[in-house]
Amino acid sequence: MNTNRRKIRAAILSMMTAVTLAAIKFVVAVASGSLAVLASAIDSMLDILMSGLNFLALRKGTQPADASHAYGHGKFETMATLIQSLVIGGSGVWIFIESMHRLFARAMPSHLTESIVVLALSVPVSWLISAYLKRVGKETDSTVLQADALHFRMDVFTNLALLAGLAAMWFFQLPKLDAILSALVALYIFREAIMLIRQALRDALDAQLPEDVLVRIEEAARLGEPEFFKIHSLRTRAIGSHKMIDFHLNVCANLSVATAHRITDRIERAIQQELGDADVTIHIEPCEERFCQAGGAGGGGEKFPDVLPDRRS
Repeated sequence: MNTNRRKIRAAILSMMTAVTLAAIKFVVAVASGSLAVLASAIDSMLDILMSGLNFLALRKGTQPADASHAYGHGKFETMATLIQSLVIGGSGVWIFIESMHRLFARAMPSHLTESIVVLALSVPVSWLISAYLKRVGKETDSTVLQADALHFRMDVFTNLALLAGLAAMWFFQLPKLDAILSALVALYIFREAIMLIRQALRDALDAQLPEDVLVRIEEAARLGEPEFFKIHSLRTRAIGSHKMIDFHLNVCANLSVATAHRITDRIERAIQQELGDADVTIHIEPCEERFCQAGGAGGGGEKFPDVLPDRRS
């Protein structure tokens, strides 16, 4: 199965899981009057929305480049991540406000047994779908799927906390604990939204790829062609799961065009094997005479400085 089909299949499975969990939780929340279960149901309904956005964004984002989108459609994934994060943040605010109202109310949630059973069943389901989305997201380098995995993983921990609160109400008659734990759920959701917003804005504003990825580019370039002299003016950005990389490469001035082209091909393949879905553009420049290692115009000069001494050059 190719990468694009795996992404779309994961998004569909995520959406189906979210629909099932949301339906069960909502029914129990209405029957029991538990804000904790309602908060979890709202979170699952947001999972439906986000999974649907993921599906549409991945369907569009995996389309090949065309005349109007020369770099492909990967930014649709970025936009989906940004929209999801804003919705998650808004839901966190709403749940927090509702939990404060319930904190000062006198109503005692009923049907605690049903609430505990539903949340206990949702924990392993959320954990399994989270593990699956995380694995596929990493293997396909999809930030949308990795964000979805994080959200399901947060469901696991928040549901465990809510279970503890409901159990406390069952054994110790502490209704306020339900509202307190719901507020904590809201804070977790809000924190997650901030993290997603930061990542989406980085991609939308064409920020440089993370430092560890830049190091992998250096290492791949060294392994791909150890005879080159220097790369500089390195620029990178992400378009969805697709990476755009370009830099200047100094080679011996005496090399033929065909040889220089062969060297760049080997380096491009090495970087693509390391990073996967990447578009690598290399601009060839003749080395300076005093740095030529291969004899060059000056017949062998000083050893060239370390590779990538300054990415801002």
